[in-house]
Amino acid sequence: MASLKILVVEDDPIWLMCICDYLERETDMKGCHRASNKEEAIQICREVCPDVVLMDIHFSDGKFDGIDAVLEIKTFMETKIIMLTSFTEKEMIINSFAAGAVSYVAKSDYKKLPSVIRAAMCEITPIQTLMSDYLRLRKEGQLAALTQAEKEVFGLIEQGFTQSQIEKKLYKSSSTIKNQVNRILKKFNVRSSKEAIEKVKSRRFFE
Repeated sequence: MASLKILVVEDDPIWLMCICDYLERETDMKGCHRASNKEEAIQICREVCPDVVLMDIHFSDGKFDGIDAVLEIKTFMETKIIMLTSFTEKEMIINSFAAGAVSYVAKSDYKKLPSVIRAAMCEITPIQTLMSDYLRLRKEGQLAALTQAEKEVFGLIEQGFTQSQIEKKLYKSSSTIKNQVNRILKKFNVRSSKEAIEKVKSRRFFE
């Protein structure tokens, strides 16, 4: 079996060393990459495209940058991200899965990591299926305030259509599309189409 490329993101150097040493005992997990913060994690992901990322949620500077890092990594690559942290609060777990993580392991259960990593690589986990449905229903709820015509316009905006392209595709006048866009922005309480898209795409459930 080919060795998996694994990135471990952890700001505690002792924990980082211990986790990597533990994983590298496995024949299919040799040569872990290491990062101590969000910026390093994103850079390494761009450079080596790891198969699996073990991501801490909370870094020592007091920020929950781990979840933000997951969101950003998911914008440019597909990789299996497993949250490895001492936090077990419900909102942290939900935010992690909503951001794109496929599993969650408490640091006290680190011995489970090899089996969790292999399971993540082999299949879509039940929690992924659950979160996919949850996100779909959440989006439907967010768009419930829009009329069917506004939903159609918003869907095209999400796909990257410009206003002139939307006009041609829907056979509507410039003023009609402009009015619909303005109503969408007002209902979402944002100032631009980009903000509206980001608000819907944001996967944070608890702020």
